[in-house]
Amino acid sequence: MNIPSKYDSAKVEQKWYDYWMEHNFFHSTPDERTPYTIVIPPPNVTGILHMGHMLNNTIQDVLIRRARLKGKNACWVPGTDHASIATEAKVVSKLKEKGIDKNDLSRDEFLEHAWEWTQEYGGVILNQLKKLGCSCDWDRTKFTLDTDMSESVISVFIDLYNKGLIYRGFRMVNWDPKA
Repeated sequence: MNIPSKYDSAKVEQKWYDYWMEHNFFHSTPDERTPYTIVIPPPNVTGILHMGHMLNNTIQDVLIRRARLKGKNACWVPGTDHASIATEAKVVSKLKEKGIDKNDLSRDEFLEHAWEWTQEYGGVILNQLKKLGCSCDWDRTKFTLDTDMSESVISVFIDLYNKGLIYRGFRMVNWDPKA
């Protein structure tokens, strides 16, 4: 057996992650075991993950792997979020680089640029989570504007409104006027 003189972490990590994926180690199907589910707080499509994401996802990964080891039906649902001031700021910055002022665009034109950004960077974040070794059930990946997600949000919103739990009022809101 030939043992390399230097450890190549990228090669070894990719080999094992591919092995885990091929054998569906992270896939979850409802069964008689006690369910244990984490829905990833979806990162905004800002381009890349930051240290806060790394910390949060590492903790979630430890929790979900521990649940698996304890025999629970562990499911970690990954995804990304469309709605953020940070994402809008990134799109506005990219437009400025092209000499385009956001205020010169219609709402639909701006949204076209936002969707281009999402297409370009949404997958980057998910791939970075995989590089971290996150044991998510990737077959369940969600985007907050997926049709089923949007329909669920609307349904719950209407239900909460009808119960009087959502109402209009004057409140202080932290808001970035530049975004």
